[in-house]
This record gives sequence, structure tokens and C-alpha cells, in this order.
Amino acid sequence: MLRTPIKHCRNCGGVVVYRIPEDGDTRERAVCAGCQTVHYENPLNVVGTVPHYGDKVLLCKRNIEPRWGKWTLPAGFMELNETVAQGAARETVEESGAQFELEEFFSLLNVPRVGQVHMFYRARLLSDSFKPNFETLEARLFTEEQIPWDEIAFRTVRETLKHYFADRRAGQFTVHAIDIV
Repeated sequence: MLRTPIKHCRNCGGVVVYRIPEDGDTRERAVCAGCQTVHYENPLNVVGTVPHYGDKVLLCKRNIEPRWGKWTLPAGFMELNETVAQGAARETVEESGAQFELEEFFSLLNVPRVGQVHMFYRARLLSDSFKPNFETLEARLFTEEQIPWDEIAFRTVRETLKHYFADRRAGQFTVHAIDIV
């Protein structure tokens, strides 16, 4: 996993060392050399939506790194004090400026090599008018055939889109759990 190591204790400010705690734990953790506080490092949650309008989905062209200029579903990091659904809705508004109705939970993608879990809801667009913020160069609707597959920013987005269109063709949406290794 890519991570920035913890250097100082959030409890007392002392220096931490990475070792297996003496409490019977089996994983190396950041442990304060002074007060012995164990600091757990957990995955980041990425939340977003698959906004759809008729037979099209909304994609946003990124105006930020990583993957500047590539297409993605509206999504981003979940904030403290919000639910997964609230975070997905907030990110959709921020990145696309879309008006929508949040629908069912759709996909969960584990990405352990980067310490992330991506979660997407389906969202029914109420309009084909968008007002993206500074993070988005362009927000546009695409049919499955129009999707710029070689220009998709993230594998989690590509997998979610593949499952969305397969479910749409089948006439039934299900929840998908996918491991990206």
C-alpha cells in the first residue's frame, strides 16, 4: 500500500515506531515510543454516482491530478460526518453541477494496493444541464458506444461502467462487489 508513514503520535506528539504491538496484535502498526498509543491506518473511502439520463451516463473530464484530462464518474473522498450516500451526492453536485435523484447502491470496489474502497450509487438525472466546478473541465452525457474507454481515468470507473451497461442490457440492476488487484 502507498502511504505516508505516521511520524508523530496524535495523542502526545512523541515519535512513533512501526512494530507489532505487544497486545497480541499480528500486524505492524505505528506505535508511540512514549505513551504506547497504537495508531491504526485505514483505507480511504471514495464515493460517487453513475448518473444516467435515458440511455446515457454522465462523465466528468478531470481538471485535477491524478489523471488530469481523463474522464471519470463524479466521485471523490468521503468526508467525516456524512454517510456514503451523502458523500456520493455531494461529490456529484460538486463535480458536475447536476440535478438528480439518488437511487440504489450499485458497486463496491476494493483497491487494497492503494488503500481505498470505491462505492457508487446509481443516480437518475433530472436534467441534461450541468454546471461543473473547478475540478471538472467538462461534464457530458455518453451512450455506451460513445464512451471514450481509452480515456477513462480509473479502473474502478471502467469496471463500474461495464457493469452498469451490462445490467442495463439485462434489464435488471444488481449490486456488484469487485476486487481490483
